Order: sequence, then structure tokens, then C-alpha cells
Amino acid sequence: MNCWGAEGRPFLFFVDFLQEKPVVLPLEEIDRGRIRFQTPLYSTSDSVSSQSNITLHAFPMDKEEYASRFEKVVHEIKRGNSFVVNLTCCTPITCNVTTWEIFQASNAKYKLWYDNHFVCFSPETFVRIENGYIITCPMKGTIDATLPDAAELILNNEKEKAEHTCVVDLLRNDISRIADSVEVTRYRYVEKVETDKGALLQVSSEIRGKLAPDYLSHLGDMLFSMLPAGSITGAPKIKTTEIIREVEQYDRGYYSGVFGVFDGQSLDSAVMIRFIEESDNGLLFKSGGGITAQSVMNEEYNEMIAKIYVPVG
Repeated sequence: MNCWGAEGRPFLFFVDFLQEKPVVLPLEEIDRGRIRFQTPLYSTSDSVSSQSNITLHAFPMDKEEYASRFEKVVHEIKRGNSFVVNLTCCTPITCNVTTWEIFQASNAKYKLWYDNHFVCFSPETFVRIENGYIITCPMKGTIDATLPDAAELILNNEKEKAEHTCVVDLLRNDISRIADSVEVTRYRYVEKVETDKGALLQVSSEIRGKLAPDYLSHLGDMLFSMLPAGSITGAPKIKTTEIIREVEQYDRGYYSGVFGVFDGQSLDSAVMIRFIEESDNGLLFKSGGGITAQSVMNEEYNEMIAKIYVPVG
């Protein structure tokens, strides 16, 4: 990535949560029969299909099992080992269409389909790099848009405020290690996402920093210095990642990793949330949310399930 950035050679990349199986491919060598992607910067996909009759059934873990994992996370937080932990689950699902058809039908800011492996339809920007600046947009906070005064509810929720503030501080620190003049340019703004189950509201912030003149020759160094992404890990990162691996009891794989594209001048990337994986035992939907000392178990369990959707409608 450093070399191709310096050369101005366009490439696609995707990196798993633990950074053990990164993939970097020149755009001209991508097999479009096996890999398709879409970002605001560059796309190999066709227009969104008119397929709207997607039926998805989820079989989430029992609430008691989730509660056990939740309590372990809260215990670690109360011991002072973390401030916020992103707890996720792996949920078996059935669907009446293929992952390729889901990719075609989903309406998302970022999409990636990897044949026989997974489909991702993410609303969350990881980093954009353009014109000498790096921008990251952590997303923390989700609510049913149909609730009365939904935007006010989530923006005034003390648990959501604390979680979002913690992640913004973490990402601001990540950016400050590779850029100067770091500032939060937008704080806790609300966006709507349409899904097959109705609309959701999600809360993001925008953080910006100015890069050194030779930044294109350090693209890989900069990106990997920020991994894993703070919004799907927690703070502090190293200890929180240890807690996640101990409590979750499954392999995240590429879920909650990052993917993106460099077009020769600019880079745009996403956090790989909203993720369906193909396995030997069928389809798996991976989802979760941030846990703090103020979290309520039932609310977190319901949020994990609410994020099992396809963005069509």
C-alpha cells in the first residue's frame, strides 16, 4: 500500500479484524466475477437492483446466553480494564436470496461482495484521505426511527453520549499520531438508514487532521496504525481487544475489519459492519454494539438483533 500509494497505482484492500489475512489488489487485476465493491469514491458495481422481496429470518442466541457475556463485559469495565467494549454476536440466518443478490439489492454507502465468503453493506466511514487531509467518521448510537422523537431520544441518552464521546476521543487520539491540526469538525450528527424492517437512525461524528506532504507513500502505515477500528473495539484498544476475544467466543474474521479503495490520488474506506458471512452451516449475520457501565442488558440485546437487516426499501 505504501509503494502503490507513492506510485499512484489504484488498489482495493480489505483487512480482517485481527489483521491476520489482509488482501490488497490492484484495481486492474480484480476478478469482477468474484469481487465487487461500491464506495462514494469508486465502484465496480452496477446500479442497485429492483429486488425488494428479500426475506431474512434470524435465530439469535438466547437472552440468557447473551446476558452471561454482557455481565462479563460489565465486570471488566467495573474493574477499570475498559471504558467501552464493543460486544458482538454471530447469528445464524436464513434468506431467500444469495449474498450476490443481497449485494445488488442493498442500498448502502459502502458495499463489498467476496464470492463464497461474505457480503458487507456498511453505513460507516473508516477514513477518507484526500487533498492532504485524513477524515474519520466513527458511528456510535442506533435507534428505531419510528419511535416518537427518536433523534432527541438518542442524542439525549446519557449512556449513548458517554459511549460516543469515548470513541470520538479514541479516534481523535489515533488521528493525532499521524496528522496535525486535529479537530472534531462535526459532533454527533444523525443519519437515517432504510432497512427491510423499517428505518433506523444512527449517530456519527467527523474528525479531521492535516497530513505530511509525503502522505501517499505512507498509506499502509497510517491505516494499520489505526487498526482495529476504535468504533468496533472500544477503549483502551489493546486490553479491550483481549476482553472481546475472551468473551465473544467466535472468530470475527473480516467482520469489523475495514475495506477501501485508492483511486491513485484519494482513498476512501469503511468499517465492515452489517455483515453476512457464508459458512459450511449456512449464512451468519454478525452484529453488536458498545457496552458501557451505564448499559442495560435488554436494550443491548435488542440493539444487536435490530442490526440484523438488509438496507432495502
